[in-house]
Amino acid sequence: MDILDIVQWPAFAASLAAAYLVGSSAKGRRNAGFWVFLLSNLLWVAWGVHTQAWALIALQVGLAALNVRGLFKTETTS
Repeated sequence: MDILDIVQWPAFAASLAAAYLVGSSAKGRRNAGFWVFLLSNLLWVAWGVHTQAWALIALQVGLAALNVRGLFKTETTS
């Protein structure tokens, strides 16, 4: 078994943790959630390249752009 075969599980866990954090009313947790989402995007892309899941990679690139937008919005709100 290749190490990249198991990357989907940390990506899955990071996605769930990020969704939990982004749903927080605390600005710091929401901000951390977007960073964790970006980590999950990278993990999903690594797994997607390994498995040649091109649609998943395209989805993760789009979601990463939205997560960067979320980071900027959380940074600028009080």
